[in-house]
Amino acid sequence: MDRVSRRLANKLILLFTIIIILVVTSLTFISYGMLRKESVNNSIASTSSNLLLVGRNLESYLQGIEQLSLPQIAYDEFTYAILHESTDYASRMYVEDYLKNLYFSRKDLESAYLYIIKEHKYYYVTKENYNITVRSAEHPSIEQLPWYRKALASPFNRSYQSFVQGAGVKADSADYPINSEQSFMGYHRLLRSIVSREPQAVLSLYFNTTVTDEIMKDIPLSGGQHLMVVSPDNEPFVVDDAGFYQHSAGAGLLEQLVESPEGRATWSDGEQKYLVIYNIGHKEGWKLIKPIPYKEIYEAATTTRRLSLLIGLLFLIVSVVLVSFTSNRITNPLKNLSLQMKRFSTGGFDAKAQVEGRDEIAYLSRHFNKMVENTNELINERYKMKIVEKNAVLKALEAEINPHFLYNALQAISTKALKQGNEDVVEMVDNLALTLRYCISGKDVVPAREELRHIERYLALQKARFGSRMLVDYEWDESLMELKLPKLSIQTLVENCIKHGLEKVASPVTIVIGAHLAAGHAVISVQDNGPGFSSARLEQVLESLQIQWEDQGAGDAFIREEGQESIGLVNLNTRLKLLYGQEAGLVIISGGRGTIMEMRIPQGGTSNV
Repeated sequence: MDRVSRRLANKLILLFTIIIILVVTSLTFISYGMLRKESVNNSIASTSSNLLLVGRNLESYLQGIEQLSLPQIAYDEFTYAILHESTDYASRMYVEDYLKNLYFSRKDLESAYLYIIKEHKYYYVTKENYNITVRSAEHPSIEQLPWYRKALASPFNRSYQSFVQGAGVKADSADYPINSEQSFMGYHRLLRSIVSREPQAVLSLYFNTTVTDEIMKDIPLSGGQHLMVVSPDNEPFVVDDAGFYQHSAGAGLLEQLVESPEGRATWSDGEQKYLVIYNIGHKEGWKLIKPIPYKEIYEAATTTRRLSLLIGLLFLIVSVVLVSFTSNRITNPLKNLSLQMKRFSTGGFDAKAQVEGRDEIAYLSRHFNKMVENTNELINERYKMKIVEKNAVLKALEAEINPHFLYNALQAISTKALKQGNEDVVEMVDNLALTLRYCISGKDVVPAREELRHIERYLALQKARFGSRMLVDYEWDESLMELKLPKLSIQTLVENCIKHGLEKVASPVTIVIGAHLAAGHAVISVQDNGPGFSSARLEQVLESLQIQWEDQGAGDAFIREEGQESIGLVNLNTRLKLLYGQEAGLVIISGGRGTIMEMRIPQGGTSNV
């Protein structure tokens, strides 16, 4: 019953645990999906805003450079000075003053160069100059330099030069001797003749990296994120990781970025998936690109999911404890009620269930207690009367056996005394005394070992009567020596063998007393090779054995009508059923020669007395 109540409690715990797990898991995954989507949207919105702001600043900066590169004074005077700087001192001073003023007009200028095409020389001013003066130097033709060719082909007569190291940008040995590590970008303005449109000079301005820090400060970067500033012809000018730029450009990332309202794309490098947010300038098409790993975007959602799972696990543990406590509170009254019902079903009429609360279980417990009380009132007196009546009948049956045995024993003693004088009288009297003492003992059920000792004394007395005509053999299973038997039960069977065998013939008769186990019963048998029962008489005896002990009065009348020869067997059969239940009883087998009488006792059965 405890196992049944535990199974019920376990089912309740399992049910509520499954419900809690489903709820927590569903909420966790739903919130995780929503947080992932919200994280992506937030990243897109915030990054797009930053890139838009920085893109506008970059375009303004580039526009300022373009304005700076154009001569602020009369263009004719500037072109005249370029043409005559080699022969006219005033023109040369004009050029030098122009470069000085240009250089000091901006703090982000690293150096400024003015290349005179026909003279193959240039004027320059850099921070390396001790007194910041304009100097000139010879320089070979720049016609093969990439930035010059771009400026020549540009409708705006300009080009941009990148100094990103390791991103596929190679320095040309014929270029200016500049410090590329300190320079962010080179801006080259091609100056043409107004009349002939022929190139006359190239103004090259080199800006240091402080400008990138100023422009890009509004774009936050965290681990795993990247930032790239790319010119309209996909040349990198700002990259946080040159290797990543080379890898992404080689994988076709830049070709995926087209001008669109969304300004975002998804790109994977085979190992990691990126959300690429970009901004393309409307004026010149400069690209600000920021790849963000989805793993980083989902980090907050993943952290939240882990926290939710941890909270859910703690909630589950607390819930299981509470459910277990509640389940036990529910099942314990059921367990108590079940135990009391089991007691009542096995004869415990004092069973009483504990009543707690006012729920359905308390209602059942109250009615069970009422039922037990009513049942006790109905059966208590009758049950006790039955017990008293049964004990009285057992005593009466034993009393009926003892006088019959005493009569035969005294007759044997008398016969022995007449035949042999006085030699064995003492032994017979001792056996008789022990036998009488055994008969009047208070025990109703005795071990088979004691019953066999009594049978030996009894047969010793009978042997004095019948002499060598009575042969006795024992086939008793040693494992059944402690079997509980009704007192004088084997004697009753032996008496019937003597009465219906030895007394009716003059030839020797063998009596075999045995015990063995068969088909769930202990079988105690007494067998003789005497004349046996006639079929009519056997039928009468078997019919008398079917009389119930409650109808003993009617049974006695039937036996008297039949001559009282089977009263001992009827009494023994009744005792067996009273002591061991309806499965116990006598079996008599007789077929022309010899008789087998068996007492069958359920294996493992115990006496009811």
